[in-house]
Amino acid sequence: MITSVLVANRGEIACRVFRTCRELGIRTVAVHSDPDADALHVREADLAVRLPGATPADTYLRAELVVKAALDAGADAVHPGYGFLSENPDFARAVMDAGLAWIGPPPAAIEAMASKTRAKQLMGIAPLGEVTEADLPVLVKAAAGGGGRGMRVVRRLADLEGELAAARAEALSAFGDGEVFVEPYVEGGRHVEVQVLADTHGTVWVLGTRDCSLQRRHQKVIEEAPAPGLSAGLLEEVGVLAERAVRAVDYTGAGTVEFLVADGAAHFLEMNTRLQVEHPVTEAVFGLDLVALQLRIAEGEALDPRPPAPRGHAVEARLYAEDPAAAFAPQTGTLHRLAVPGTVRLDTGYTDGDAIGVHYDAMLAKVVAHAPTRAAAVRALAGALERAEVHGPVTNRDLLVRSLRHPEFTAARMDTGFYERHLDELTAPEEDPYAPLAAALAAATRARSRFGGFRNVPSQPQTRAYRTEPAGTEHEVRYRHTRAGGFEADGVQVVSASPGLVVLEAGGVRRRYAVAAYGDRAYVNGTALTALPRFTDPSGQRAPGSLLAPMPGTVVRLADGLAEGAAVTEGQPLIWLEAMKMEHRICAPATGTLTALHTAVGRQVEVGSLLAEVALVVEETP
Repeated sequence: MITSVLVANRGEIACRVFRTCRELGIRTVAVHSDPDADALHVREADLAVRLPGATPADTYLRAELVVKAALDAGADAVHPGYGFLSENPDFARAVMDAGLAWIGPPPAAIEAMASKTRAKQLMGIAPLGEVTEADLPVLVKAAAGGGGRGMRVVRRLADLEGELAAARAEALSAFGDGEVFVEPYVEGGRHVEVQVLADTHGTVWVLGTRDCSLQRRHQKVIEEAPAPGLSAGLLEEVGVLAERAVRAVDYTGAGTVEFLVADGAAHFLEMNTRLQVEHPVTEAVFGLDLVALQLRIAEGEALDPRPPAPRGHAVEARLYAEDPAAAFAPQTGTLHRLAVPGTVRLDTGYTDGDAIGVHYDAMLAKVVAHAPTRAAAVRALAGALERAEVHGPVTNRDLLVRSLRHPEFTAARMDTGFYERHLDELTAPEEDPYAPLAAALAAATRARSRFGGFRNVPSQPQTRAYRTEPAGTEHEVRYRHTRAGGFEADGVQVVSASPGLVVLEAGGVRRRYAVAAYGDRAYVNGTALTALPRFTDPSGQRAPGSLLAPMPGTVVRLADGLAEGAAVTEGQPLIWLEAMKMEHRICAPATGTLTALHTAVGRQVEVGSLLAEVALVVEETP
C-alpha cells in the first residue's frame, strides 16, 4: 500500500496530486528549485526537498536528484505529473530500481510511445519521405516531448532546412533529444484526443473525447469534453484506435491518444504516456478522480469492467501570464491577486503575492466549468473569467473571454487555425472610458485619508494621467474636490468614492468600479492602469531602431553572420530569446544596417535590455 508520494514536478500539477493524496490520507513530498523555495506546492506538501539550482536542467530534470529526494524523505512512491521527466523511461526505471512505486505506465510502454516516429510505426503509419513542393505545407515536429516545442509549420521549400535546424536545436534543449521528423500539415483540422485508463488486469477504459483545437504556438489554450459535433462513426473509430494503441504496448495507468480530425477522417498524431493538463474536463464529465485511479492502479487494484457514464459538458481555459497582442510574450512579476468567482474549478500553483519568474511555464491556472450542456458550460466559464481578479503581470484573460464568446467557438466550428484567423480582432483594445477616472478618484481618497481633510479651492481642477495595459493608450482625467468632501467631474456624476470602490453615473447608467492599487499600478474591474509621472525621464528614451528584450530570458541564437555593419531587412529574425519554455524571435524593425550588437548567445537579459541597434534606411523624397 502506498503511504507517501513524492511528486517529481512543480506548480499546479503538484498541488493537484497533493489534494488527492490528502483526501486519501497519503503523506506528500515536494521537490523544489531555489526559485520555488516558497512556492505554493512546497507550502502544501508535508515534506519538501531542495534541488539546488534554478533552471529545469539543473533541478526538475535531474532524475538522480529526484530519486535521492524520494529516498531521503522516506517516500515509497513517485508521481511524475506532466512535463519534465514524466515521459522519460529511464527515470521510471530509476524510480523502480530504487524500490519505489512508479505511478505511471511501464517504462517499456513509455519508451515505445515516447518517440512520435516509433509510435506512428506501431500504428502502421509510414513517415513522410523526401519533401517536394507538392507536399507543402508540412509540419516539422520533435520526435520526443510535447508542448509544441520543436514544432514548425513550413510553407516554402526554401525554408525547410532552416526550420529543421531550428527544430532540432529547440528539441535538444527542451528534451535532450534532437530527433525531428516531417509530416503533412492538415489545414483546418481539429485536435481531438481520447483519454484512456488501463489496469494491470487487462481492463481498458476509453473515457470519451476532448477537443483541444484552440491553440497558440501549437500549445493548447481552451479544451472541452466531449469533443462536439463528431459523428457516431468517427467517435467509434477514435475509440477503437485509442484502445489499439493501449494494448499494442501493454499500457497501464492514465494516458492520452491524440488525433487530427479533418474532412471526416481521424489522423493519429501521438500517444502521451502521462496525465494531461486538460484532464479535469474528463474528470468533470465522468465524475472521476484520475489521480486517485492512478494510485489504485499502481497498487494493483482492478478497474470496474466498465467506466461510469458521462454527464454534461466541461470546458477548461488556461490562464497564462502572457501578452497575446505581443506574440504571446510571457510576462513576469508579482501576482498580487488571483480570485475567480462562481462554482468553477480552479487548479493553480500560485497564490496572492507569489512571484512569476522566467524559468518555468507561464501558466497561472486552469479554470474549469461543468454544466448539463455545452452552451451553459461555455457561458459559465466566460462569465467567471470576466469577473476574475487577476492583478499582476499581463495575462490572456481577456483573450479567453472573447474566444469563448466568439461565434465560431460557440457554434463549435473551431479548428487549430482559429487564432491565426482571429487573433487581431480578439486582441483589439476595448477600454472602459471611465476606468481612469475611477482610478484617479480612488487614489485621491487614499491621499485624503493619509494626509487628513485637505481641501483644494473648488475651482482648481486636479489632473492625473494613466496608461492602460497592455494596450498602452494614455488618458488624462480631471476632477475637482467639492467643499462637501466629495468630487465632481465633467459629464459624470460621482455617486461615491473610496479607496476600494468608486460609483459613477453617466448617461443615466450607474457603474460600480472595484479598485485595487499596488504602487503606481491600479486594477479597475478588468482594466489595468499605470499612473504616469508628470515629467518623462529622458534617460529612458531609446532611439528608433533599438531592439529591446520583450521579456527576461536567455539568448539562444543569433542570425548567421550577424555582426556590426551587416545589412538587415524588415522582419528578418535577428535574435532568438528563450524564456518560460518558449522561444521568441526578435526581428529587424525595418530595413537598414546593424550598427551595434549588445548581446551574445548564452547571455541572460532582463526585460527592456538593449540587444541591438539598427540604423534605418531613410528614403529621400524627390
